[in-house]
Order: sequence, then structure tokens, then C-alpha cells
Amino acid sequence: MGDAVDLIAEHWSRERPDVDVSPMQVIARITRLSRVVEHDLKKFFAGHGMEFWEFDVLATLRRSGGETGLTAGALNRAAMVTSGAITNRIDRLAAKGLVQRAPDPEDRRSVRVQLTPAGRTLIDDLLPLHMANEQRMLTTLDAPARDRLADLLRNLSEALGDTSLD
Repeated sequence: MGDAVDLIAEHWSRERPDVDVSPMQVIARITRLSRVVEHDLKKFFAGHGMEFWEFDVLATLRRSGGETGLTAGALNRAAMVTSGAITNRIDRLAAKGLVQRAPDPEDRRSVRVQLTPAGRTLIDDLLPLHMANEQRMLTTLDAPARDRLADLLRNLSEALGDTSLD
């Protein structure tokens, strides 16, 4: 049968047989799958009254912030957005009562962002549903295939320099 990338590669092979388009078999699929997954996640989170970025910030605080939370800079590095964007995100989540700013006990010049009890409850309730949704997206792959794919993607990520949250 084939997918859209097979058709695109076929067209290029016909039009430019002198160019090896085999890298497209991987990169184009990653790009296209990224869009499909992003669309699916956006729809999932909208069904729960939130944006994906809101989940991302809350999840980052829940998994790595502890009781003291994280600095805006640490959140910024984890989210890979501009400092202005993270400030806006924190403001919007604070307005919803999901996060709060607190002085950093170790550095009076710094502020830490913490989950509120409502934010913690929301992320704790939503995480299992999110994982079930991701499991649904992967149902065509059995466990060994998922493990192989995860290993291959990890190898590619490492080779391209994506080795930390910073």
C-alpha cells in the first residue's frame, strides 16, 4: 500500500533519479508523524480544557520541581521556548490557580514556580489519561517493536545532540 512519503519519494526518484532520496524515508516520516501526533495531542488536551503547553509546564514541575518548584529559567530550558514565552505561560497558569511564584530560599533575587494543590491534582489526574492516549496511538506496534523504535529514535536523538533537557 504505502504512505504519503512513499509517494513523495517515488515522485522525486522519477523526476531526479540522480539524487538519493532515501534519507527522506526517515526524516519526512518523522516530520509528518510529529504533525499527526501534535494534532492528536492538541485534540486530547482540548477535550480536557487545556493546551498541550499547559500540560507540559505542569508535568515538568510535577516530575522535577519537588516541593520547592523550579526557577523560570529551568522551566524555560525544559520547554525550549523564549524567556518571554515562559513568563507568559507562568502568568496564564497562575491566573488559573495552577501554579504560584515563591521566593527562592537560596537566592533572594530568584523566584521559583511551584504547583498549587489544584495544579498538582490536575496533573496527577491527567497523566494516566495522557499515557492511555499515547498507548492508543501506538497500538499498531507490539512491545518489542515499540522498544526497537524507541532505541532507534534515542540513537538518532543522541547523534543529533539532543542529550539533555537544557
